[in-house]
Amino acid sequence: MPTDEFAITQPDMTTDDLLVIDDPHFDPDTVAVVTGAASGIGQATAVALAANGLSVVGADIDEDGLEQTVNLADDLDASGTIHPVPTDLTDDADVEAMIDTAADYGELRYVANVAGMQHIASISEFPMEKYDLLLDIMLRAPFLTAKLATPRIRDTDDGVGAIGNMSSVHGHYATQDKPAYITAKHGLHGLTRSIAAEGGGTLRGFSVSVGYVLTPLMVNQIEDTAEERGISEQEVVEDVMLGQARTKEMMMPAEVANLFVFGFSGHGKHLNGGDLLWDGGYTTTYE
Repeated sequence: MPTDEFAITQPDMTTDDLLVIDDPHFDPDTVAVVTGAASGIGQATAVALAANGLSVVGADIDEDGLEQTVNLADDLDASGTIHPVPTDLTDDADVEAMIDTAADYGELRYVANVAGMQHIASISEFPMEKYDLLLDIMLRAPFLTAKLATPRIRDTDDGVGAIGNMSSVHGHYATQDKPAYITAKHGLHGLTRSIAAEGGGTLRGFSVSVGYVLTPLMVNQIEDTAEERGISEQEVVEDVMLGQARTKEMMMPAEVANLFVFGFSGHGKHLNGGDLLWDGGYTTTYE
């Protein structure tokens, strides 16, 4: 599939892209925390949850991006509200303040740990400061967020809630030159199952695993992978990213956001410790 058949830019989101569910807990008194809410999947998830009537705490270090997320929800006439909370996920005090702020807006029931980053390098060449930063954002911060959110969810009248963790096909298998990312994503599956084991059936944990999603992070990754492997950007897209998939197109951020909406809703009540694997066949087929 030639690269000129699809745009290497994130398309505009519309209300038709979003899953809206009638759920007794989807109302303005219910709060959801979304990390990484300034762009990509995190932004789409924050907007999708607001479109379902929730009060959303959108957390990110990028304040300008958070403002864009709020504006996007307004443009789509979301019935809920997004409250931007600038947050450095590598700072424990910031994470604690994020959860405290969320509790001020209503009953905290849902957390979407979406924030992520990527660095392309082999194990032997991987800078340890990048490894530490990536694991801090993508594994330690979700653990701390779950630790702080769990008592809040349990304190609601029925203890119903869920913590969703953004995993990846790389939480199921490994490819070259992404060792820290793969380590973090595999670790998130362990955290997800631990939440389920301790949640008493009402506080659920689940993960979301997808293939390649058209986000700003992905656009940068195309360039970095091309340089690391010494191939063209077209070859990265056709052979590395879409080569193994049976569905020959990237996912859109809203499609991933809809999985969090479903997982948080009552329709997902039996999704506990499990993974929503939406990967176009990456991990289940091969040639």
